[in-house]
Amino acid sequence: MACCGNIFCCQCCAGEGETRTPEELAILGELREEEEEILPRKDYESLDYDRCINEPYVEVLEGLNNKKAKKYEAVRWVLVFAIGVTVGLVGLFVDFFVHLFTSIKFSLVGHSVEVCSEKGCLALSLLELMAFNLTFVFIASMLVLIEPVAAGSGIPEIKSYLNGVKIPGIVRLRTFLCKAVGVLFTVAGGMFVGKEGPMIHSGAIVGAGLPQFQSITFKKIHFDFPYFRSDRDKRDFVSVGAAAGVAAAFGAPIGGTLFSLEEGSSFWNQALTWKVLFGSMSATFTLNFFRSGINFNKWGSFQLPGLLNFGEFKCMEGDKTCHLWTVVDLAFFVLMGVVGGLLGALFNCLNKHLAKYRMRHIHPKAKFVRVLESLLVTMVTTLVVFVASMTLGECRDLSPPSHRNGSMMLGGAEDINSTVRSFFCPNSTYNDMATLFFNPQEAAIHQLFHQEGTFSPVTLSVFFLLYFLLACWTYGTAVPSGLFVPSLLCGAAYGRLVANLLNINFGMNVYSGTFALIGAASFLGGVVRMTISLTVILIESTNEITYGLPIMITLMVAKWTGDFFNHGIYDIHIHLRGVPLLEWETEVEMDKLTASDIMEPNLTYVYPHTRVQSLVSILRTTAYHAFPVVTENRPNERDFMKGNILVSNNIHFKKANIVTRAGEQRRRCQSMKSYPSSELRNVCDEQEAAADTAAVAAAGAQNVQEGEDMLQQMLDRRYVPYPNLYPDQSPSEEWTLEERFRPLTFHGLVLRSQLVTLLLRGACYAENQSSATQPRLSHAEMTEDYPRYPDIHELDLTLLNPRMIVDITPYMNPCPYTVSPNTHVSQVFNLFRTMGLRHLPVVNAVGEIVGIITRHNLTHEFLQAKLRQHYITI
Repeated sequence: MACCGNIFCCQCCAGEGETRTPEELAILGELREEEEEILPRKDYESLDYDRCINEPYVEVLEGLNNKKAKKYEAVRWVLVFAIGVTVGLVGLFVDFFVHLFTSIKFSLVGHSVEVCSEKGCLALSLLELMAFNLTFVFIASMLVLIEPVAAGSGIPEIKSYLNGVKIPGIVRLRTFLCKAVGVLFTVAGGMFVGKEGPMIHSGAIVGAGLPQFQSITFKKIHFDFPYFRSDRDKRDFVSVGAAAGVAAAFGAPIGGTLFSLEEGSSFWNQALTWKVLFGSMSATFTLNFFRSGINFNKWGSFQLPGLLNFGEFKCMEGDKTCHLWTVVDLAFFVLMGVVGGLLGALFNCLNKHLAKYRMRHIHPKAKFVRVLESLLVTMVTTLVVFVASMTLGECRDLSPPSHRNGSMMLGGAEDINSTVRSFFCPNSTYNDMATLFFNPQEAAIHQLFHQEGTFSPVTLSVFFLLYFLLACWTYGTAVPSGLFVPSLLCGAAYGRLVANLLNINFGMNVYSGTFALIGAASFLGGVVRMTISLTVILIESTNEITYGLPIMITLMVAKWTGDFFNHGIYDIHIHLRGVPLLEWETEVEMDKLTASDIMEPNLTYVYPHTRVQSLVSILRTTAYHAFPVVTENRPNERDFMKGNILVSNNIHFKKANIVTRAGEQRRRCQSMKSYPSSELRNVCDEQEAAADTAAVAAAGAQNVQEGEDMLQQMLDRRYVPYPNLYPDQSPSEEWTLEERFRPLTFHGLVLRSQLVTLLLRGACYAENQSSATQPRLSHAEMTEDYPRYPDIHELDLTLLNPRMIVDITPYMNPCPYTVSPNTHVSQVFNLFRTMGLRHLPVVNAVGEIVGIITRHNLTHEFLQAKLRQHYITI
């Protein structure tokens, strides 16, 4: 076995008739059918967030003066600003076309309903609405067929990426195009989804791609700008893009910054906070500037900060009995948080079972079956919306326009009453069910928050039930879809229902808009289980700081209640995908384990100087991402290394000391002549000749200088500290346990991509030459193929002599983080997670590597299995 961050699979050790223990299944990452538990997959790679401090990188640092450093930092700030502006423009594009398509659809269908209600041709109106919705959703589903990663909200994938897991295709340009275009057709198609989640994913893709100045999808997009092409820089820019997406979606730049910190990151660069906030502000004001100018023709007025804005919660002037909320209302808010947590847990439970059903019965079939499922959901949704609006709605009195309502219109409408629907209702009345269903979702939220007229309890109950079930069914289909707006609508209906009951049945005078907002917060918190960032997002969306306390209390109660039953919806879908996500901390019980209990002891390693044939064999027979660089720690080899790597720079030793060291070196070289490396034999011959010279010099004082020259030559060999002891040997499956677990002195880590690049560029030297003749690659040459390094199976290595030797030492990371075998799991976990590591070698007290720890060794399921093994052993 080997060490790495992307362990694909283990060799099957059990026979055909054998059964595996739960511990073995947990370690192998398989599915336990009896418990229906999906364990973390081992084919997900990790990000190389920790820098490889090798010689090419050090050369870059040495050539970086203060002036260049400031220049690069200025370029970084310009890119952050460009990311924010681009994300704002993407939000403007999505909002404009969603508004255009929904306006056309509802105007035509609404006119048809009004005409057909008199002529009795409502079936024709239903067919028109269904034709619009099916066409839009079909286009969105076809885009998802082109890029399957574009399905869903994208928040689970982005959260996994920021946690340190590399999800294939998640930040590609093709994914961005399919996501941004697909979500506007999905929302316009009448499905119970939102565009806010996909905006976060789109922003993350912009953050990942814009600073790269190249595209894998479109090969012609390739500019010579190699400065930020690393996992570390890309992940930081993805944090900026995701935060900008939240800011553009909700008009909440501070909430976006906290979202990137709370939900996304497992490790956080302190210097990144200010850049994330700056990018979020740029996205918010870019979107605000253009939306305000387009909708109100007042450029620079900044009246529409986000795609979703809750409006102003304000009592009417002169109404002294009105209050937004009181201390007494906090008790109801706590109860609403409990109910919201229960409803959110139920929503997540149902959606989890639906997702498992799709994984087993829909995903294995042809891809077009997913399109049919999306069309089926759309057809049922359209039918339910139409029938419920026509048959279950009640006619309510239309309240006169008010200044408070009139100031909060979407899209420049004069009055909120302009969004009401009067299907089958006489003049001065409106159909409350049709008003909620036959409007864009943002308009429906405003109706529930700010409509002066009441919605009947039956209408609110039916609306909540239908939206709850259909939104649960919809989330997970093969279309780009968000979950924020459906959750807010469900919660707002539930909160408005509570307010109606308190006002009508209990004779209380509560502000319905506040209870609708608290209901929306409770249900959304019960579904997504976010606390700090969601609190700030809702406060910024309402622009009312007095709501801070009730929103915070409600979200905390909803989270605590929901966590008692299951995880948040995003964590559930991450788990269903088998992503090895690392939580914030481990359980206290895990400290019964140490690094030696959870490490991978079977290592595939390389030598500092290794033959080409050995490297090719290792790379082609393993799928591991990194390899320890070691020398075998036999007694004579240890002595040789001590003689070859002298530490002192003082060459004015006494004559007796010179003679003693020369004699020791001669004896060591005599024991090394049996080794197969001709280079090593030459080294020993040279040192033996030098030792003889030193002995002669010791016989007469006139030859002392020659001995000092010999010692200087030995000291110069410090710069070639890793001799090629066994260039022909590499770890083999045929080795015995004694050979496999021989002591190995650890010198560093080298990545697979680095080894492939060295082979691709022919960085090697002949056996009869010195390693100094090997071509040295620069940092730009080593990272030129990022992020898609060539595969070893695709390389043409016929031009390379398999007997040639590769000097790995300049390109390995000689100073990675390491831990002792006795380190407790909590310490290992905190170091790994906080520093954003991918590999954590376990080194004993004498510098010998005994194992390695990767992300998969720290997942909850793996630790649980090892803990069970620990108890069984005890």
